[in-house]
Amino acid sequence: MEIDLLKNYPQSKRDPHARQDALTDEMRIIARQFGKDFFDGERLYGYGGFKYFSRFWQPVIPDFVQHFGLTKKAKVLDVGCAKGFMLYDFTQILPGVDIQGVDVSEYAIENAKEEVKSQLNVANAMHLPFEDNSFDVVFSINTVHNLERDDCGRALQEIMRVSKGKAFITVDAYRNDIEKERMFAWNLTAKTIMHVDEWKDFFKEVGYTGDYYWFIP
Repeated sequence: MEIDLLKNYPQSKRDPHARQDALTDEMRIIARQFGKDFFDGERLYGYGGFKYFSRFWQPVIPDFVQHFGLTKKAKVLDVGCAKGFMLYDFTQILPGVDIQGVDVSEYAIENAKEEVKSQLNVANAMHLPFEDNSFDVVFSINTVHNLERDDCGRALQEIMRVSKGKAFITVDAYRNDIEKERMFAWNLTAKTIMHVDEWKDFFKEVGYTGDYYWFIP
């Protein structure tokens, strides 16, 4: 279903047109390498410093736990885990939970939060290194849209394959022309951006039956 499980995630004030004025193809190429420049380089290339703050994910995890009925015995996977901040907060709010994370970025995994680093691995979302039905729930926040459309579809199928049927993703989307303009002005890394109705059709096409919501700057 469409559900905003990130409603308690702190919202930052963005000026997408400020980035649009300076955005170049070279900047997108650098950002899409998902290396040091993207995470901890200048703001124009990505995060401008990707550091842990408990105020981001700790208000969100309880909603995840409640929605999916998770217990300490649950197995959770984060596809596109970056430095593992969300998974770390899972362990703080649900001690004993079995967490795993994958990310395409070697830099992010090498610089992951030490407490969860051993449970994170470099892997591509299109080829998740896990058996079928391995996880009670799979999360993928603002990740699969960084792939071309066909590859995005394969990643969604992989998410469903390794899950026991429960998943939650967020993707770049828009609902009207104003949001579309703002999205393309802001976007650095996404290669698949669609209207929300197109996304819903796409989910049916590829067989994604998990929950979802939109990132709209």
